[in-house]
Amino acid sequence: MASRLLSNTLQSHAGLTKQFVRPLATAAKQVAATRTTVLSNGLTIATEENSTANGAATVGVWINAGSRADSVQNSGAANLIGRVAVQNNKYAGGELSARTTHDQTYYAAKTIGSNVSNTVESLAELVQDLKYDSLESQRAAVLNEQQSMEDVTFEHLHATAFQGTPLGLPVAGLNVENLTSQDLADFVKNNYTANRIVLVGAGDIDHDSLVKLAEKNFGGLASGSSSAVAQPSFTGSEIRIRDDLAKVAHIAFAVEGAPFMSADYLNLLVLQTIVGAWDSSLGGAANLSSRLSTVVNNNHLADSFAAFTKGYKDTGLWGFYAASQNRDQLDDLVHFLQKEWNRLSTTVTSSEVERAKIQLKASLSLSLDSTSAVAKDIGNQVLATGKRLNGEELAQAIDKITVSDVRSAAGKYIWDQELAVVGAGPIECLTDYTRVRGNMAYNRF
Repeated sequence: MASRLLSNTLQSHAGLTKQFVRPLATAAKQVAATRTTVLSNGLTIATEENSTANGAATVGVWINAGSRADSVQNSGAANLIGRVAVQNNKYAGGELSARTTHDQTYYAAKTIGSNVSNTVESLAELVQDLKYDSLESQRAAVLNEQQSMEDVTFEHLHATAFQGTPLGLPVAGLNVENLTSQDLADFVKNNYTANRIVLVGAGDIDHDSLVKLAEKNFGGLASGSSSAVAQPSFTGSEIRIRDDLAKVAHIAFAVEGAPFMSADYLNLLVLQTIVGAWDSSLGGAANLSSRLSTVVNNNHLADSFAAFTKGYKDTGLWGFYAASQNRDQLDDLVHFLQKEWNRLSTTVTSSEVERAKIQLKASLSLSLDSTSAVAKDIGNQVLATGKRLNGEELAQAIDKITVSDVRSAAGKYIWDQELAVVGAGPIECLTDYTRVRGNMAYNRF
């Protein structure tokens, strides 16, 4: 559960060192600068060429049109469009995938270098000539989809933390049953514009050739308005969904985090790694470096937990998620969590920070293990910040982080800050919100 939740948390497994020695040893030979070009209509092309990809390539479009581009009236449009687009697209040159998040929607195709031209043509057709033939079947699929309790918990976390703002709307939507093809067409017209799109290529890709293909296939795409979007406000609050018949309690705590790829975002990633992730099903669960994992393991306070960092273009969430069948000791779990959080701004040690930096760099290196993963990293960064730090540049930035930086970030984002809390399942013993908020700071002597 924890490993799926967080790609930036390094989990302990037997023989882990042997698993990442080779990727780290070859990374330096394969590092390539990310090249970007902006067309006259505002569309951005970003690539990382890799001559050792053995012909493999991933090409995709990343669009600044996630669920936060929805309104209450058309909530669910971004997600439904992505599903309809993939269902109707006749791309036969490889594997096409799509995903909608709170910040963005992307369509990416695994292909080979010699088929890039056909891939770009298919993606251009998908974005500019969307058909809605499968609207009803995809609407039914969305309405009948059963989300995991983990996903439900995080959607409620966004809803309460960013209440009253588009970022608080669920990705699946609130009004899917009433959306019409005209609603979807209006959404595409307003959001699938050239200045909100990044065409990404990774692997066996030639940047200049991809730019020419972009000019040919996307050159006629209109550029939309670039009006500023108000930063979503964070509200300290809670949502509790008590169900004493459920076996597992799911809880999430979060403070407002830093924007994606900002300096403080990297500091928060180090803090996330210090808190760590733990799962009772892992063979080495009792031997992790995280202090909190030792307490949780010795006292059987949870089945699993993971610290997380979620960054968006203008804000973020930093926090903790846990699943526990030990319903009677949820208050103990919360107590030790907050004790650990408060320690981060006061007594966290240089050795903990250095160890976390090593783990974080290894995790980031391991996460870029395919052309698809690299393309996703490029799309996420360029869409949010306009540029991309590759693996080597990220490692250099992490190396510069000091214990003072970490403590300062903890003091800024965690110590005595408002927080959002979500509890679902048998949560009778989950600590009262007022007490939780009061324990965000202890007396310092």
